Amino acid sequence: MTDPEPHAPEGAGNAPLLAYEDFHEGRTFALGPMTVSSEEIVSFATEFDPQPMHVDAEAAEASLLGGLAASGWHMTALLMRMMADSFVLRSAAEGAPGVDTVSWERPLLAGDRIAGTSMVTGRRPSRSRPHIGIVALAHTVTNQRDEVVMRCAHSMMIRRRGDGEAE
Repeated sequence: MTDPEPHAPEGAGNAPLLAYEDFHEGRTFALGPMTVSSEEIVSFATEFDPQPMHVDAEAAEASLLGGLAASGWHMTALLMRMMADSFVLRSAAEGAPGVDTVSWERPLLAGDRIAGTSMVTGRRPSRSRPHIGIVALAHTVTNQRDEVVMRCAHSMMIRRRGDGEAE
């Protein structure tokens, strides 16, 4: 599905931003691609998840991952970056109330090229904030062999157009 021309929500100035009303069920956004290097894996892991399979190539080869692999938290950060580049930074996003599920299904090895999709799986107006809508999203990330490396589901809060009364 191709993205229609976005509309500017009230108060967004002249920047065309996607509003809640633009996130209809079934809409998909392409993610990536991006390639993860061994240097990026080691750098992230050294600071945030210094387990041997993420920081030491020899230890990683001997592990069940079969090579230097990104931390699952690194994969999650890469998903966020791809979402930001694809649609978050061009939307009237107001953050997220949390993550429902995340699963790391295969190792993300040094040199792997990832891409994916984000799909709107549902939406509803906020009960407590009429100017906000809640959009449910499901994300799938695959490697260059078309193997799923990660799945994630969460909701985003996105400003509605106008007074929030019209859908």
